[in-house]
Amino acid sequence: METHRLPGTTVLTLLLLCVLWGGNLAAIKISARGVSPVAMAALRSLVAAACLWGWMRLRGVPVAPDRRTLAHGVVVGLLFGVEFCCIYSGLRFTLASRGYVFLYTQPFFTALGAHFLLRGDRLSPARVAGLLLAFFGVAVLFAGNWGETTAHTLPGDLLLLLGGALWGATTLYIKRFLVHRAVALQTLFYQLAFSAPILVLLSLVLEDRMWLGGSGPVFAALFYQCIVVAFLSYLVWFELIHRHPVSLLAAFTFFTPVFGALISGVAILGEPLTGTMMASLALVTAGMFLVNRPGREAARADVP
Repeated sequence: METHRLPGTTVLTLLLLCVLWGGNLAAIKISARGVSPVAMAALRSLVAAACLWGWMRLRGVPVAPDRRTLAHGVVVGLLFGVEFCCIYSGLRFTLASRGYVFLYTQPFFTALGAHFLLRGDRLSPARVAGLLLAFFGVAVLFAGNWGETTAHTLPGDLLLLLGGALWGATTLYIKRFLVHRAVALQTLFYQLAFSAPILVLLSLVLEDRMWLGGSGPVFAALFYQCIVVAFLSYLVWFELIHRHPVSLLAAFTFFTPVFGALISGVAILGEPLTGTMMASLALVTAGMFLVNRPGREAARADVP
């Protein structure tokens, strides 16, 4: 049953997910020594989809209850695949720091779409203020590495912005068309299984070599991405999508790049903890406090 405020256990779960996803940034850097980036995304989808299929077989969960559900699943997979096409293609033109800022417009697209398309998931002044404050926190984190906007970076910036919009669109589509037709296991399987062919094709087009060489750290990083992130953490995420307003859930993803900087930079690479990082974390935290604070608008959201 959905509420207009996330309970404490859900908030803690979201924070744990953001820590795992932030650590995934380091895993991507490590595994890039042995696997090209898009092939890595394809491998992640394939391995996680295989694990999900096996788990569904063990639990007796069908891949699709009916053809209509399967058709919606294909759409979800296509949206997810095209989203990654935009992200990886965009990063070929622009800086990763700029890419993060444009990609994390996603909570705005999700919240705005939910306001108009989903019953009981309305924007309020407090939520808007919280989203803006958290986004500013992410922008502050990467402001020092923003670089210059040129004719070369602009296509990448736009592709990352489109990636954020598609991320939001995928979440909204799932919430509107799949949560009442499929369980979380099935929904995640659709996203991974049907996106894998697109990612394989993109890798063949954009990358000269898929496999660059293996090592212990590379295989460990791939295990983390495929099993810990794409299989286990995404399954928890989809369970939350099935239960709670997506605008609230999407807002908490602002923590991911902040935790990523803390884990990759400070914990793994031994970089100093800067005031900018702490300010970014404080801004995102304050923003989430506003987003998750119930207001009169939220209380009346279900009133016809």
